[in-house]
Amino acid sequence: MRTFDLAPLHRASVGFDQVAQMMDRVLSNDTGSQSYPPYNIEKLADDGWRISIAVAGFSDEDLHVEVKENALHVTAKKAEDTTERTYLHRGIATRAFSRRFHLADHVRVTGASHENGMLHIELVREVPEALKPRRIEITKATPVAQDVIEAEKVN
Repeated sequence: MRTFDLAPLHRASVGFDQVAQMMDRVLSNDTGSQSYPPYNIEKLADDGWRISIAVAGFSDEDLHVEVKENALHVTAKKAEDTTERTYLHRGIATRAFSRRFHLADHVRVTGASHENGMLHIELVREVPEALKPRRIEITKATPVAQDVIEAEKVN
């Protein structure tokens, strides 16, 4: 795989640290190797998304969803099974996992639900009123009275 040097971006820009960090994460080798558990990200509206994670074999008590510093952390750890079982084939993976999703500014988690082996996490972008575009009304200009001093009166 080709590696990119983002040092020129750091030298020639101010305030784009988040973009550079995101590019580092995307281009790093370790993010592509994580495939468990499988998940979907679907767009529900212009400012709404749902992350669905396949968590077969995990109960509500085994799953933890936390938002911290613009990152969504989903972790799961299966409680110890004390019963003796003999498996002929074990294809359902219930190993512990930790999945992290980086959230853009003003994106917040509105809820999470667990049904039929799927963990659904709802997200929405809520832009503050101060950052929303607003229309400025254009009014007619009123003539301003100017004090004109005639040259003859001054001399």
